[in-house]
Amino acid sequence: MSYLNNILSSTRIDVLAGLNLGSETLTLKLPIGQFIDMSEVPNDGAVGPEEVAQRGLDRAHAQKLAVYVLKGLVATSRNLRRLHKRGVEAHDLVLSRLGSQPYYSLQPIVVNIPVTMEALDPTVQKNVVGDDLTVRVRLPVGTVMWVIDGQHRRWGMNLVLEFLRHVLTHRAYPKKGSLYPAATTGQITPDELEVWRDAQMLALQHCTVSVEAHVGLDTEAQRQLFHDLNNLGKTVSASMAFDFDNSNPVNLYIKETLIDGGVLTAPVSDKDIGDWSAHDGSMARKDIVAVNSILFLNKTNPKGANPVQVERMADDATRLWEAISAINGFGERGAKLKTVAAQPVVLKALAKLVYDFAIGRKADAGHLETLLSGIAGIDFSHANPMWRYYELSRDERARLVPGLSDYLPDDDGNRDVGGTDEEGRMRFGAKHNDIYPILGDMIRWKLGLPSRQGEEEATEAP
Repeated sequence: MSYLNNILSSTRIDVLAGLNLGSETLTLKLPIGQFIDMSEVPNDGAVGPEEVAQRGLDRAHAQKLAVYVLKGLVATSRNLRRLHKRGVEAHDLVLSRLGSQPYYSLQPIVVNIPVTMEALDPTVQKNVVGDDLTVRVRLPVGTVMWVIDGQHRRWGMNLVLEFLRHVLTHRAYPKKGSLYPAATTGQITPDELEVWRDAQMLALQHCTVSVEAHVGLDTEAQRQLFHDLNNLGKTVSASMAFDFDNSNPVNLYIKETLIDGGVLTAPVSDKDIGDWSAHDGSMARKDIVAVNSILFLNKTNPKGANPVQVERMADDATRLWEAISAINGFGERGAKLKTVAAQPVVLKALAKLVYDFAIGRKADAGHLETLLSGIAGIDFSHANPMWRYYELSRDERARLVPGLSDYLPDDDGNRDVGGTDEEGRMRFGAKHNDIYPILGDMIRWKLGLPSRQGEEEATEAP
């Protein structure tokens, strides 16, 4: 009877045994739903202060991972349906809103199983000719796998299960925190429901999580493992990350429209060229991404972008880049010596104006047209006194740029936008977030657009 109770009260799993730098480890694969049920995170709230071995949870980060997992489930379902000659129109529609990419995968999650190896009762499984295959272990009833690396992946997967459960139960998208960028009112079509039903089935039964399990670690060892996994790696450079990433719709617009489509005439480089005399006319990829993030999202980076946000702005964005590429000297060898438009902060100013007039709080199609058609008439040379406003005397301002002071923030004597060098070239400063709104004010003045003074504007959209 005791043997029968052991079988009924334990979880049997076949694993691969290993020695990671001499430490006993088990490698296993579990369906997403089963992994969520069997795991927990040793952070504040789940364990006592003396046992904490994880940082706090970041919901925004987990939500982004949840969208990634959801896309992967829908893409897998679509591929399986194609394999069985079934229609995928609804899946394509969902992915067009979520965003798609060539490949999906989650890196292994590292956990601690807080029991001894002996308590797992390991037995070697053999094939018919007697060769070792796997090790079968029995997790005692109530055993929890404590997540040491991957808590946000775990939370993201749990958010996916909650989202799918809500959609299939209520036949409506959640009004708050939805993972799907669609209207939250109205009934979901039967075809869409089938997409989400397929995704739930895959998450519960088919799609697996790879887990590297360490065995019997105490709190000190768990904390050391957390530190090593999160601090010994080397991050990928921003330019390489943007170049390799085909999932973000802002990146896709840059690659497919600006670069492959030939809209951007400037060469693309991995880093900025600081020596202006050696400048070859290129733009650093990270700067192109930053400008387009402001243009599409009113943010300083493209994280969290979805295809709907890019699609609604794509035509106006392309018109802007066509106008930029036509600026005299832009994209040419020695561009930074020829035009201030070769400095990314100027392009950020233009991008912010396009966003504001296209979909901002005070959007205005007429003002947008004035801006896009008027860029060709702006003097982007270093000689334009507009860029040097804060270096001019009061008399020079009145004579050279009359009325511009009404468009600019109060001059408190501390406007560090940059300055002219010994050869009279305007070099804007490094604090772009402080500078590009002021440059935008100058462009508003030049084109006779409304002043933003007195308006409350945030640097990033909510």
